[in-house]
Amino acid sequence: MHTATIPPVGSRFLTAITLLLFACGLSTAAEQRPNVVLLLSDDLGYKDIGCYDGPVKTPALNGLAAKGVRFTDFYSGAAVCSPSRAVLLTGRQNLRAGIYSWLHPSQNAHLRDQEVTLAEILQHHGYSTAHFGKWHLGLPSAGKQIPTPAEHGFDYWFATGNNASPSHRNPINFVRNGKPQGMIEGYAAQIVVDDAISWLDEKREPDAPFFLNVWFHEPHDPIAAPDGIVSNYGALDDQGAIYSGTIDNTDRAIDRLLAKLKEVDAPENTLIIYASDNGSYRADRVGNLRGIKGSNYDGGLRVPGIFYWPGTITAGHVERQAGGLVDLLPTICGLVGIDKPDGLHLDGSDLSPLLTQRYSEFKRHQPLFWLLPVSSPAVAMRDGNYSLVAQRDYNFPKDLEALAKVTEQLKVIIDDPTLNAFDLRQRILGRTMSNPEHEVIRGQYVRLNMFNESWVPAIKAGTYARFQLFDLEKDPGQKTDLANQHPDVLARLKKKLLEINASVMADAPEWK
Repeated sequence: MHTATIPPVGSRFLTAITLLLFACGLSTAAEQRPNVVLLLSDDLGYKDIGCYDGPVKTPALNGLAAKGVRFTDFYSGAAVCSPSRAVLLTGRQNLRAGIYSWLHPSQNAHLRDQEVTLAEILQHHGYSTAHFGKWHLGLPSAGKQIPTPAEHGFDYWFATGNNASPSHRNPINFVRNGKPQGMIEGYAAQIVVDDAISWLDEKREPDAPFFLNVWFHEPHDPIAAPDGIVSNYGALDDQGAIYSGTIDNTDRAIDRLLAKLKEVDAPENTLIIYASDNGSYRADRVGNLRGIKGSNYDGGLRVPGIFYWPGTITAGHVERQAGGLVDLLPTICGLVGIDKPDGLHLDGSDLSPLLTQRYSEFKRHQPLFWLLPVSSPAVAMRDGNYSLVAQRDYNFPKDLEALAKVTEQLKVIIDDPTLNAFDLRQRILGRTMSNPEHEVIRGQYVRLNMFNESWVPAIKAGTYARFQLFDLEKDPGQKTDLANQHPDVLARLKKKLLEINASVMADAPEWK
């Protein structure tokens, strides 16, 4: 257990002295702090929504961007779901928090109880806290006592363990404060906002500022949206049109939530942030970026980033400095006037100078860094305009014979025998197939590629090879490797990357 100055909460306890200080000094300060609302999409790409030149009509999000700060170079916490969400909540690289890849109920991994989350920090400073939507950081299951959102700082939670099932329409797997809710009619985005509005009206502490953590399921596959919305983008059976429809429907849900927030409190008292957990699984929705979801090239990592707080955050500003989900914890602490927790390593930096016209004060204490061992490339770093990526220099002990057999079956199904292993993985993971027999084969492929906790020692001892260097200002599509042209830059950035990697591995736990 670390010794951060934010006292332990949830399953950990506050000391009597801390409680006394809290009662005497924090209530007045809390009343003066803004509400905080985090809106997170799932698998939404860099070029999906309107204010990022995407094809989907998103007037609610466009309005936040027009009156707030929109980042051109904003990054997810990781190229897939669970790791990115851990980064968002902790401000720490996902391996430090024990999340090596996306989580499955068969695994023991989860967001560790000893991690200090943004929700815990805000809760400790008098906020009423609630989580709505996808969680995917571990929930209790048969024989496994895994912390719930309540143990991570949320007074109230209404969540799914992973994706909305069987799709966004009429999901059956929502859980409210530990109690399964059964089938709920409607579409996931609207259901999530319905519950958030209900909480605002009936369940929150009325005299406290609130933290609303709203993590939508859309547009993650399997997808569904109302026919009346899908038809605006194409045929009702067109996957691209349905995909766009899920985003449009989410924007409509956000619009309803924004209207309720204005009823509850003045916009000048509410900080709203919007982003996505990783890039899109559709290559046509990442713009000119290289890679898609699951890749540590920018197409898998770069996402929208919008900050809105009238009267405090600059209105109508387009920010070209890089930022990311890893920065949210220190940034929110900076904006609302709360000290960051001491005694643990935060990988993110405070973006508040960039949001409040104090540009010369911004300093990133550590380059942006991503590590997803099962990805290709496995590791990436951004330092200024330079991007450095590298591949694993070791292999995982997979069942190669079974994997080869399933791979060939999938190539036949997709009708593309030329697909290499990386491209096939990008096409298959995070998707579903309409043909039930094909979906069984896809499921076998996923299980054979799934992260195995027995691999952790190999990961912690592993090294990297085949480094590539890109200048993102001149080459945002990461097409031209500059490693041979600039060996001095390569050496300097490689040293930084390996130093961060060593720090992460020193913190990363092993799962038994």
